[in-house]
Amino acid sequence: MNGLELIQAIASGRTPPPPIGELIGMRLVEARPGEARFEIEVDRRHANPMGTLHGGILCDLGDAAMGCAVATTLEEGQSYTTIELRINFFKPIWTQRLSAIGRVVRRTRRLGYAEAEIHDEGGSLVAKLSSSCLVLSGGDAEGR
Repeated sequence: MNGLELIQAIASGRTPPPPIGELIGMRLVEARPGEARFEIEVDRRHANPMGTLHGGILCDLGDAAMGCAVATTLEEGQSYTTIELRINFFKPIWTQRLSAIGRVVRRTRRLGYAEAEIHDEGGSLVAKLSSSCLVLSGGDAEGR
């Protein structure tokens, strides 16, 4: 199964989601070549000590969207690992549904560069992320 087939199988429920998604409550809702969309219902369990959404949850959400977008470009037997992640936060969140869309901006034989935007229910930009991923093949991809 290539990367696109795997990510689409997760989105459709034919393949179980990764445990991290279940842990924090995010779900993959759509995938197409070079793009993936996740959603999360933010509630008090996601709060930081100030009562707003913990920034790490936004990182997880955006990282998942970008990573799955890169994964849709993988051939059978390939994998990837994130080698750099950057996030900018634009507004606090308390409780609501968030949507993250990750898109591959550039894909070479060994590198995937992706960006993601996270929006609230009203369409307002909550955070923007970018990521570089190293594409692994052969023995480097085994067991991943």
